[in-house]
Amino acid sequence: SAVILAMIKQQMENKEALEKLLAELVESGLDIEPLGEKKYTLAAMELGLMEFAKKHNCSAISCECWTMFAKNLGLGACFMLGDLNDRGIPAACENDIHAAIASVMATAAARYASPSFVADLTIRHPENDNAELLWHCGPFANIAHGCNSVRATYTAMTLADYAVTEAGFGADLGAEKFLDTKCRVAGIQPDCIVVVATVKALKLHGGADKSNLSEENLSALKAGLPNLLKHVENMKKVYSKPVVVAMNRFATDTPAEIEAVLSACDEAGAPAVFTDVFLKGGEGGRALAEKVVWMCEKPSRLTYAYDLEADIKTKINDVVTKIYGGEGADYTEEAERAIADIEGKGIKGLPVIIAKTQYSLSDDPKKLARPQGFRITVRNVVYKGGAGFIVAIAGDINLMPGLGKVPAAEHIDIDGDGKIIGLS
Repeated sequence: SAVILAMIKQQMENKEALEKLLAELVESGLDIEPLGEKKYTLAAMELGLMEFAKKHNCSAISCECWTMFAKNLGLGACFMLGDLNDRGIPAACENDIHAAIASVMATAAARYASPSFVADLTIRHPENDNAELLWHCGPFANIAHGCNSVRATYTAMTLADYAVTEAGFGADLGAEKFLDTKCRVAGIQPDCIVVVATVKALKLHGGADKSNLSEENLSALKAGLPNLLKHVENMKKVYSKPVVVAMNRFATDTPAEIEAVLSACDEAGAPAVFTDVFLKGGEGGRALAEKVVWMCEKPSRLTYAYDLEADIKTKINDVVTKIYGGEGADYTEEAERAIADIEGKGIKGLPVIIAKTQYSLSDDPKKLARPQGFRITVRNVVYKGGAGFIVAIAGDINLMPGLGKVPAAEHIDIDGDGKIIGLS
């Protein structure tokens, strides 16, 4: 959002024109989440627009433009931004701001069209690591589709024998949206899916206190394992793909805990591998890489959680029942009206993005492990014409997720020997 706003500033001649454009964007129905009276958009503050942010009580122009860029949709998508009026005309066109947005996106495309090459912390082991990393776009997986750009994935697939792409948060969010949305848009499918977990996370799902996760707790681990096994089940049975479980090892993982995980995953038909990449760099991930390469050779054909041509409620219900393990969805009056309005305008054939908490398979962050018998509450449904999907907002999810109170940058420094410290 800050990048988009900064480029808008470069496009405009004065503050008044910029404020007018931003006000029109707020009114056009872009992804704007009301915040408290004293919470201003950082990007707006950087541009000297405190009064604008206060007047409109808004956060940022966020994921829709970002998603358009990530999905490689082209400038034509700018014409589809915002809600449709009664005549089926997108707000961006009705308010005559589509050209301004397109100019911003064109500037973004010119400057940031190619993925960036970046290095991760495993460069501390140069003799073991020789893998290129691509960084390009990053909409949140709990409120958007959670994947890097189609262009980055295409690029990676042409540069190496094996391309690994991450989808954010749990497999109920990032993986579902990668498989049901991005794979359809890009015309691709993975040869193997890697589900990542830790013993500590599983013990937390099993009821262990957060302050005691370093202590051996087999009962909590076994109570939390159903969460991991549900994700494995989804990837195997819903999407019909081979699965490997990558367990990021902690020094506090005990032999008994490791054996419990290995045994449970083996029974589920998904081999698990404990990795030591953090300590040993690429060598610490060799066993995992070898297992993934082996699993990639297994023939498979991607299947989806829902039929793209189904109605909105059917698609939501399919995700809830098949992926989350719930019984279905309930809808507020606002959501019912929104669905009727969207479908009444002939909008169909689009993926559904369910915006919900990342802490639970349900829409309630307190329901841990593998909850049973629950229903999610859809409080609103929003048509994102520019991004090319329908967003169903479930539970109390905030569409502008908060970051940590203390930025990680405050802990990064260079010591007296010229060594960078505070990176982890």
